[in-house]
Amino acid sequence: MPIITLTTDFGEKDHFVGGVKGAIYSELEDVRIVDISHSISPFHLTEAAYIIQNAYKSFPQGSIHIIGIDSGLTPENKHVAVYLDGHYFICANNGIISMLASEIKPEKIVEINIHDRIESNFPVLDVFVKVACHIARGGTLEVIGKGIDTIKELTGIRPVVNPEASQIIGNVIYIDNYGNVVSNITRSLFDKIGKGRSYKIMARTATFTEVFNNYSDAINFDLPPEKREEDGKKLALWNSGEYLELAIYKSNPSTVGSASSLFGLEYRDTISVNFE
Repeated sequence: MPIITLTTDFGEKDHFVGGVKGAIYSELEDVRIVDISHSISPFHLTEAAYIIQNAYKSFPQGSIHIIGIDSGLTPENKHVAVYLDGHYFICANNGIISMLASEIKPEKIVEINIHDRIESNFPVLDVFVKVACHIARGGTLEVIGKGIDTIKELTGIRPVVNPEASQIIGNVIYIDNYGNVVSNITRSLFDKIGKGRSYKIMARTATFTEVFNNYSDAINFDLPPEKREEDGKKLALWNSGEYLELAIYKSNPSTVGSASSLFGLEYRDTISVNFE
């Protein structure tokens, strides 16, 4: 049974998500539909790319991923279907695929050209669903589009290394539900540039000299509970996507605050690593 996932900025209030699911079931009754997220900030390509990048790898090979972010068809925002890392992605060619393809080259890209056969003012429901169901039936990409070699690049999402290789300057690319701050600095880049040197991570007034692999690694469980530094402890860690993340242990943005609020960090703000 084929799997089709949905990632959109539609939210849960309106009829859009239900309409897309209904259109899929009208085409294919024997299919599984999985919601990755419908709470992407409106038109926030970087946020969507980060979420999809960390979610799609958990799905079986051959899964089909519909991405409904900034999907209006214009001469500068064409629609594409991409075969990448054993998965199919259907979205606008607005740069979102460039983050997914930063380390893995797409095996096939087609610019979708079936629009003249479909009357549509809601491309995700009409065009993207038709393409997804075509692929789910075993159809090839060549039938629904013409092959292209390049995709639009999402600019400003890659960290910068200074000429002396003593500093990485990154940015906040995502703030999660707990208010944890995710940077675009990957563990592979950190290890490549750092080469085992000591370092200091700086984000506004917050500094860190150690990066943990798990949240709980920051807590000394050899101490009795009353002597541990737990709730409210600041920490840096490599998250499940191998990105550098700044967090507050067991934070609650609505009560005690979070890394974003307590460190004063928002999307695009600078996070730097200085090696000694």
